[in-house]
Amino acid sequence: MLQGIHHVAIICSDYARSKHFYTQILQLEIVAEHFRAGRNSYKLDLKLPNGNQLELFSFPNPPARPSRPEARGLRHLAFQVASVVDVVEYLQQQGVTVEPIRVDEYTGRQYTFFQDPDGLPLELYEQDVTEV
Repeated sequence: MLQGIHHVAIICSDYARSKHFYTQILQLEIVAEHFRAGRNSYKLDLKLPNGNQLELFSFPNPPARPSRPEARGLRHLAFQVASVVDVVEYLQQQGVTVEPIRVDEYTGRQYTFFQDPDGLPLELYEQDVTEV
């Protein structure tokens, strides 16, 4: 069912400082960078050498919290799956509440969120057919 980690997302408190750290110090390759005017937020996609990705987000004055999307620190853990629909169906059969399926505005792939028992946000992200 789960095939691996697709990406890890981090919300930072200082975008320029964090971008420098991840791209210059850690030498991660920039895949894409988007400014989302409606959220006054940057989204920076970075590629690790093995192909996994790290997403770096900025938000104005993000509150400090240990989990949940849109906060400084760990945002969520995303699992790559062949079919978001199939895994959502399985999780719901197990009594897990899953958010409605969405489509990534940049890739066109389906994704959704659910939580672990402690409330850690987890994501299912549709595998690109070229990765099969």
